[in-house]
Amino acid sequence: MSKAVGIIPARWRSTRFPGKPLHLIANKPLLRRVWERCVRAKELDAVIIATDDMRIAKAAFDWGAEVAMTSPKHQSGTDRIAEVVRKARQFGYIINIQGDEPLTESALLNRFVETLRSNPKIDIVTAAHPFENAAQASSPHQVKVIVDLNGNALYFPRYAIPFPRNRSVPLKYLRHQGIYGFRRKALLDFVSWKPTPLERAESLEQLRVLENGVKVHVLLTKHGSPGVDTPADAKALERKLARAERRNSR
Repeated sequence: MSKAVGIIPARWRSTRFPGKPLHLIANKPLLRRVWERCVRAKELDAVIIATDDMRIAKAAFDWGAEVAMTSPKHQSGTDRIAEVVRKARQFGYIINIQGDEPLTESALLNRFVETLRSNPKIDIVTAAHPFENAAQASSPHQVKVIVDLNGNALYFPRYAIPFPRNRSVPLKYLRHQGIYGFRRKALLDFVSWKPTPLERAESLEQLRVLENGVKVHVLLTKHGSPGVDTPADAKALERKLARAERRNSR
């Protein structure tokens, strides 16, 4: 079970953006853009799209992706990938990849696998990067992470903490990027636990891990990849891709 798999959970239903996985961004479905980034990661032995929707499954199959059909009853993407992993026993390392972050870097996915393989004391790993400005850090829609001196998560808050009572002490708020790497057992343990008080209060399932006494190692990066939560985000990403193409064509 030394193989590594990247699994992208994808669902059609979304309160703010129904049909988001197949929304075209610069003439290419959002989910396909994520998948194309993932298959470039050399440390991943397989990349699987996990969905309960035949529209997503057919589209992904047509562009060459491996697809796993899952139950429509799952409450989270983590539950969805766990269903796939239970059946795919050859995978010892599982990377849970957000299906709405089309600029996810393949090098970061490689780092996730390398970290799990090289350090047997790490069961779960995620990533974070500094906020570009203070306004972003103050938004409850941007999840933060506080790390200890060993690079492990102390807490995942929606509000910017700690409070800077001593303003002479420099503070660097970190934005949590919602990609996770799991050892197989850690993932299956996680989905077997009931939701915890802090998890319910913040609506952040990763707090369930901390409340059960399991460490989450945090990889620090210089920058993250923007998520697409609304049609407006999709338009903004299209503009960003167009600017990048113009620069590359010069």
